[in-house]
Amino acid sequence: MKVIKRDGRAVDYNRDKIVVAIEKANQEVRPKERATKLEIDEIIEYIQDLDKKRMLVEDIQDIIEEKLMEHQKYELAKKYIVYRYTRALVRKQNTTDESILGLIKNQNKELLEENSNKNAVLASTQRDYIAGEVSKDLTKRILLPEKISKAHEEGVLHFHDADYFLQPIFNCCLINIGDMLDNGTVMNGKLIESPKSFQVACTVSTQIIAAVASNQYGGQSVDLKHLGKYLRKSKNKFKKELEENYKDKLPQSIIDDMIEQRLKTELSAGVQTIQYQINTLMTTNGQSPFVTLFLNLDEDSEYIEENAMIIEEILKQRLQGIKNEKGIYVTPAFPKLVYVLYENNNLTGGKYDYLTRLAVKCSAKRMYPDYISAKKMRENYEGNVFSPMGCRSFLSPWKDEEGNYKFEGRFNQGVVSINLPQIGIIANKNEEKFWNLLDERLELCKEALMCRHYSLLGTKSDTSPIHWRYGAIARLQPGEVIDPLLKGGYSTISLGYIGIYEVTKLVIGESQTTKQGHEFALKLMKYLRETTNRWKQETGIGFALYGTPAESLCYRFARIDKERFGEIKDITDKGYYTNSYHIDVREEIDGFKKLAFESEFQQISSGGAISYIEIPNMRHNLKALEEVVKFIYDNIQYAEFNTKSDYCHICGFDGEIIVNEQGEWECPQCGNKDHSKMNVTRRTCGYLGENFWNEGKTKEIKSRVLHL
Repeated sequence: MKVIKRDGRAVDYNRDKIVVAIEKANQEVRPKERATKLEIDEIIEYIQDLDKKRMLVEDIQDIIEEKLMEHQKYELAKKYIVYRYTRALVRKQNTTDESILGLIKNQNKELLEENSNKNAVLASTQRDYIAGEVSKDLTKRILLPEKISKAHEEGVLHFHDADYFLQPIFNCCLINIGDMLDNGTVMNGKLIESPKSFQVACTVSTQIIAAVASNQYGGQSVDLKHLGKYLRKSKNKFKKELEENYKDKLPQSIIDDMIEQRLKTELSAGVQTIQYQINTLMTTNGQSPFVTLFLNLDEDSEYIEENAMIIEEILKQRLQGIKNEKGIYVTPAFPKLVYVLYENNNLTGGKYDYLTRLAVKCSAKRMYPDYISAKKMRENYEGNVFSPMGCRSFLSPWKDEEGNYKFEGRFNQGVVSINLPQIGIIANKNEEKFWNLLDERLELCKEALMCRHYSLLGTKSDTSPIHWRYGAIARLQPGEVIDPLLKGGYSTISLGYIGIYEVTKLVIGESQTTKQGHEFALKLMKYLRETTNRWKQETGIGFALYGTPAESLCYRFARIDKERFGEIKDITDKGYYTNSYHIDVREEIDGFKKLAFESEFQQISSGGAISYIEIPNMRHNLKALEEVVKFIYDNIQYAEFNTKSDYCHICGFDGEIIVNEQGEWECPQCGNKDHSKMNVTRRTCGYLGENFWNEGKTKEIKSRVLHL
């Protein structure tokens, strides 16, 4: 038997430790109150006769207390309980020393692998991680109610981003970049006026992005349709200058050519500024700004031609990539790209189909952009098209006092996710028990989310001027509180969920792709949505249902449940739970059917949802990709591509990833060894669990199926 310690380590069961613990308590009571050797042996035999492969140390201690009470050793049981409580207090006094020292020594596995965008070896990043460990410690011990902390530790729920909970900062947002560019902003106490040219607008935008990223912990998005105006400003400026200088000296056709050449140069330089600034700026949390660019060819924009030029240049530069230190063109981690499909570019003969073909080429080589169907989004969001926030969550429709829809300048307060498979395991095919337990745990999630909300109440605008005073979110006065922006649905607060596939299997015995499974999965999703709607009505706070795109959480919940409940076929034995409403990756289903099937769930999960489709050897399958893009426009709101071939997310290589002499996965084209930034197809044992650190602190690869 393995005993699972409080820090998650699995150690061999040792009966002598139980004997020692009871004997220590024996010394604290009168002789007649002490447990005899025979009674101690009986307790140990009872534990061993349970014949479990693994037990939590807390469960063993609970059994000891119960058995001491059965033997009427009340005084001894009390001493043992007090001893446990005292040890718990000692543990609670400081839980950061080991994790911080492990970080400095590069031995903290959780932090080293937590975020592939952050290099935990860098001193600047370590400063943020150290602050995060202190925040997590205080959050767990002091800031959260004990039952919420316990629920998080037991995998009942996940309280996201506890490493930032200590400060009054929020999750993610849509920057009101149009207002900031048109009306100016302030950074570091300096006035930034409205730009007079495209390149300056690009520079100002990246500075805003960096400042925003340094004062929140989640992603942000920028709708690039606002830059079209500034590209036209540059064109008008060049036109005025060149015509004044050459009107009587050169034919108009030559002057027009010169205008176009200067505009192309300006366009290229501006987009390059965005790309290089975002990838070279370092925010206060030790990484490049987590930003998504929304490539929005808005049909109603008067600057649609300029926007088309900007989108084309962004796609061309992303297709080319950025040179790494070895001079090899690689795929930058940021910015993420989301491309909107309209009637004029959905590959059915539209004027801007050439842009979509370029986007498809870019997806094939660089894995981005993702795709949003304007048609489906309008169906789901009261006729509106807007960007997801950087973390792929969506805002709910909201109207200002004049009845106008507003999305930019809004934000998400935070996320708590519920572990659905764990409820299914405990319910043990009893559907009534499942729904009752679900209600209990949803109320716990609500309480945890309200902790998020309360932590932001009373925050003053001076806390983050770029957000609250200078336009990214609002233009409040100095010292004004942000409370009105936390209520009335202006901002959202999200209930995430993991494991629709697994919980359906547990309760119904079938996948959600079968008729009975589908009915249950839809019923469950609708119930989650109705619950968040009810919370919104009760509180006036913008609760939303969010299909959590959190791969690490899929592993965390599965690991906790495996330790607690053992291996359950097709549930905990895989080493992961399926993300949100997604169909399990092992189910054989046609890609088009998968997207059509999941579209129904996206509509319910309006606070955030994305689906993906796997396409082998994407660079050699452009026609297939184009067919999928056409399908996305008519059938699903938000989708992305993955590949079933080996693929390096850094440089776009899609040959075979090699194993080097050190036993590490390595891209033969760019030398990337970070397995979280590559796909490796299954070629050997088919193990689907997590990799691990052995006793020698060496990374052992148990799997040839890596990050997807």
